[in-house]
Amino acid sequence: MPLVAHTQLPTFQRLSAEGEEILSHDRASQQDIRELHIGLLNMMPDAALEATERQFFRLVGACNQIVQFHVHPFTVAGLPRGPEAQAHIDKYYETFDTIKRDGLDALIISGANVTHPSLPEEDFWQPLMEVVSWAKDNVASVLCSCLATHAVIQYCYGIERTRLPAKRWGVFAHKLIDRNHPLVAEINTRFDVPHSRFNEIFQADMERCGLKVLAASKTAGVHLAVSPDGFRLVFFQGHPEYDDISLLKEYKREVLRFYRGETDDYPPFPENYFNEQAQQIFTDYKQHVRNARQTGSTLEVFPEALVLEHIDNTWKDTAKAVFNNWLGKIYQLTNQDRRLPFMPDVDPNNPLGL
Repeated sequence: MPLVAHTQLPTFQRLSAEGEEILSHDRASQQDIRELHIGLLNMMPDAALEATERQFFRLVGACNQIVQFHVHPFTVAGLPRGPEAQAHIDKYYETFDTIKRDGLDALIISGANVTHPSLPEEDFWQPLMEVVSWAKDNVASVLCSCLATHAVIQYCYGIERTRLPAKRWGVFAHKLIDRNHPLVAEINTRFDVPHSRFNEIFQADMERCGLKVLAASKTAGVHLAVSPDGFRLVFFQGHPEYDDISLLKEYKREVLRFYRGETDDYPPFPENYFNEQAQQIFTDYKQHVRNARQTGSTLEVFPEALVLEHIDNTWKDTAKAVFNNWLGKIYQLTNQDRRLPFMPDVDPNNPLGL
């Protein structure tokens, strides 16, 4: 069922132009259809802020539940913002106080950039943990992506992530470990997921504290895991929300950083992402970039237009299926009379339910 454009957020217009079904608020109010209210805590840096909105909105909107989806973007303090991104947030995002007042059925927490070796040193750590603590008591399920997965697991279970020798970057094959869990019902037993990270929480550490690992890769490690209860916390280490060109944009950013002298190492190709034709195009461009950097000459346009036809998306269907299963379970758990927060039974001696 469709997303509801309950605000003037430009993402709704962008998705509508792409062919996504978007209901106006007036049309939605005339339909006698159940609502689900999904929070999106968007912590991504300015350059990826709106793209992240679109990626998660698409996944929610692609679900086939008989329901209207209202997605509520918000963010937290402690994240550096430029004037344009801050203006976007001020105009279109809700405040956390509003989110708490109105309630949510589910919450998605995006990744973020970090500037410190330890996550609790980040300026956004305390505001993020305030959201997590509230959500644990008031939201049916919280889905964490990449950095959010690492932060929430450290906060809830005391497991710190490990720095990898090199960036885990590319598209990797995964297999289901638990084929009977509702989140992975009716999906392929082998599927791809993009990863882009410098750190990892290992499967053995997850299982040691009772987390249930549902899907993992021999090369890239765990992608999908859940809290011991099986549903309240959902953890992605990969990026199933990525568009076809998300890794291409990251590669372009790293190439330009090299050209500007911000790094001395030319970026490697994301693994299993560029085919031979694309690699040859970028190998030729690499020599031009090196020469331009050495001589100070003008850089030719990054040849992304030449490789678009060579990039395949091999993860989108599985991502949609997992989100559909997740939101279907939430639909079963939450109240019919919406805008009332989901209130689980809480043990006063264990308020996080761990």
